[in-house]
Order: sequence, then structure tokens, then C-alpha cells
Amino acid sequence: MDWLARRTADGCDALSTDEIADFEFQGVAFRLMDRQLGIRKPKELVAALSIRTVWRRNEQVRPYDDAVGADGFLRYKWRGKDGNHFENRALRHAMNKRAPLIWFWGVGPAQYKPIYPVYLIGEEPDSHQFVVATDGLQSMQPESVIEETLRRYVRAEVMRRLHQPVFRSMVMRAYEYRCSVCALAHAVLLDAAHIVADRHELGGAAVRNGLAMCKIHHAAYDAGILGVTPDLDIQIRSDILVEIDGPLLEHGLKRLHGQRLRALPRSRSEWPNPDLLALHHESFARGA
Repeated sequence: MDWLARRTADGCDALSTDEIADFEFQGVAFRLMDRQLGIRKPKELVAALSIRTVWRRNEQVRPYDDAVGADGFLRYKWRGKDGNHFENRALRHAMNKRAPLIWFWGVGPAQYKPIYPVYLIGEEPDSHQFVVATDGLQSMQPESVIEETLRRYVRAEVMRRLHQPVFRSMVMRAYEYRCSVCALAHAVLLDAAHIVADRHELGGAAVRNGLAMCKIHHAAYDAGILGVTPDLDIQIRSDILVEIDGPLLEHGLKRLHGQRLRALPRSRSEWPNPDLLALHHESFARGA
């Protein structure tokens, strides 16, 4: 996990399958993730080491909704339906030992965002799945009766630990780590901005609900200072256009008015959804 932190810039970046395969233990190549199977159980270990969720191209399928239970905790399916399959037994060993796991979440073709550490804190045999908690929640029990405020806290932690990193990695991959507004290409200065809020019924973690933006333009977008039309044109709020306040305002915002987005995904299928842009732009226009 320390190695993953170094290779992903403390969790900011996704890794390719080839990059994940670079890991060595005591000078010997050691696989952290199984390329063919969802569960990695090395022969040297009793418990599983990692689990994997593959990337799905269909943007209508949110990549993690299926895995979140009503209690806010994540779920991970067994291998098949046989609870005694050796991979399921390996996950059960990890659960009983409270051993940390790595969850490799697919964010593109052969691209994975490592989420770690995660813990198996329960099992639901009738549903052929384990209950998963992110770090900081492993001591909580999903079957306990919890107040709604605590349930919201669990969901918020899942969003923070799983949703946001996965969403960021998908958007950064699509935009090749460039700000869609100004084409800035410094990853540490970039965010994945939601076009509409994740809680919106049309929102979610789909790439087409995201825009790669530098931190200045992301803040301006969320504050209603900068808008993007369904035709991918940039607009700046009218009162800002007449304001005089130095070179950053002049060159970083005002001169962008009427220009087209400068960076877009190579694949048009990953371009921002015009319907979602229209929804956000309506809100922007009301505040203009």
C-alpha cells in the first residue's frame, strides 16, 4: 500500500495493469491484482490480497451503485455461488482476520484506481456477497441498528473514500489530465468537476457528467461565475465581464468568454452530456 501511494501520487492517479505489475517484494515480482479473476489470493497467503471491479463503458450503469447497501456500506459479490470456492474462502479469511485489502476499481480500459485499505466486516450468504467498509469504518457493524444521522455519515464516507477518487480518475483519464477550460496540464492543480450534482437523478459518476478543470475554473464553475453551454462554449457572468481587477481576472476569466472548451476527450462518446450541460447552464443563466 505504501508502494501504491508512491506510484499514484498519494492516491491521485490511476494505474495501468502494466504499472500495477511493476510491484516487487524483496526483489521478486509479485502480483497485486489478478488480471483475469476478480479476487487475488496469492499462494503465499491464507487470506485474499485484493479485489477487482472491471470498468464498464455503458455510462448509464453507475459504477458503484450496485455495490452500496441501504445501510451505506459497500458490497462485493462472491466468486460464483459456491461459498466454499477457494477465492470466497480467502475473502472469508480476510474478514475473520480483519486484514486490509486493496480494491482495484476500473476507471478505463486496463486502468484501475486502487482504493485502500478496505475491510470485509460482514457476509450475506443469501445474497452471495461480503460487506465492505473503507478505512475508518471497519469497526462498525452493518447489521446494527443505526440512527439516520450515522447512516448519512457512512454514506458520506463512502463517497469520500470511493466515489470521488474513482470519479476523478475516470475524468482525468478521459481528459488526459488537462483542464477543459484552459488546457492546464498539471495534475495536482486539476479537479474532476460534476456538471450536475451526484445526487441529481441524471447525475452520477459517469464520465459525461464530468469536466476536468483546474482549481480556479472549478471554483468559478461551482460559484456560477463561469458557465458552459450545451455547445461547449464558455460564458462568464455579466457582472464579472465589466469588473476590473488585474491580470488573473482579465486573462484567466474574462477573455475566455465566448471561447470553446480547449480540451475534450479523444472519444466523442465521453464528451460532456449536452443535456446535463443545459441543466447546469440554466442555473448559471438565472444567476447571470
